[in-house]
Amino acid sequence: MDAVACEDTRRTGLLLHRLQVPARLVSYHDHNKLRRTPELVEMLRQGKRIALVADAGTPGVSDPGFYLVRAAVEAGLRIVPVPGASALLSALVVSGLPCDRFAFEGFLPRREGRRRKRLQALAAESRTMVFFEPGRRLLLLLKDMLELWGDREVVVARELTKLHEEVIRGRLSELIEGLSEREPRGEMTIVVAGHAGEA
Repeated sequence: MDAVACEDTRRTGLLLHRLQVPARLVSYHDHNKLRRTPELVEMLRQGKRIALVADAGTPGVSDPGFYLVRAAVEAGLRIVPVPGASALLSALVVSGLPCDRFAFEGFLPRREGRRRKRLQALAAESRTMVFFEPGRRLLLLLKDMLELWGDREVVVARELTKLHEEVIRGRLSELIEGLSEREPRGEMTIVVAGHAGEA
């Protein structure tokens, strides 16, 4: 491997050091993706091999890796996926909600008006829905869901497959009450029942 493109070179560097994998690390994140993507694509055109690593989860799923993959596809370059951890699928499976068909919405807009507008557009969605949300905004999202959708079943998961794994289940009103006493930390995966309990 000629380079490892990663969001945080310190974090990935520590992992590679523990695994005794020598590699050239190249930072690739939301703030430099537009500048860095052409550089990495050019390396690939020259026949170099690059691994794309996400800080958490699967590269390309709600992270800037999508831009590099898309640029490589447009350049006609070969991409080889390596299966790994996915908060999306892990939370969906552990939720106990129907997962034969589901809608993945990723991160909703930060601004209240845009977030609520998107939630209103999803009010009649019959499939189980999965969202990502930072812990500091979780209660706002749950309150908006309760107001716009009614009191549905919901599962909030964090740190899946890690030491401090936590899965909280209940109805929206129950989770709002339970979480109002403590602000969850980290990124959350929220799994919500579809409209009328259908999936």
